[in-house]
Amino acid sequence: MVQYTLVQSPETIFTVPGKDSPKAREKAMDQLMQLMDAGKLPTELADGFSPQQFIEVKEPTIANSSDDDAITQAVQVLSNLATLKLKLQDSRTEALQVRTKIDVLFSDDPVDEAEIASLREGFKALKTYAQANLKYREARAQAEYARSVLDQALSTSEPEKTVE
Repeated sequence: MVQYTLVQSPETIFTVPGKDSPKAREKAMDQLMQLMDAGKLPTELADGFSPQQFIEVKEPTIANSSDDDAITQAVQVLSNLATLKLKLQDSRTEALQVRTKIDVLFSDDPVDEAEIASLREGFKALKTYAQANLKYREARAQAEYARSVLDQALSTSEPEKTVE
């Protein structure tokens, strides 16, 4: 089984038999169309939607073989989240600056080649930020589970002994 969701509506999950493939994404697309036709989708997809835009929902991959392995993996997941958060923060400012410049494309004002060249370079920053944001969201979901594994490992299950 593979599960997909939408960026616009992450609470909506589409479950399809098999593994991630173009055919599975088409089946998820059929489910999406049924929800839209029934008026049960809480999100408008005014700009259209393609099967490639589905986001695969993955289960957290922390192994239960031993407590030490689970703790080590949980720490690695959290470390990855920290790295992604820094990358996201670093690319955010530049991406937002580029985003404000995009409006010039939709105005009737004349634009010179230098502005267009600057925008094209800026599109790379936008893409980097958007990809980092998606990776961060996915990693954050996994990190929630990792945090709970660490919380369980750090909690004491034995009552404290008192000296009389």
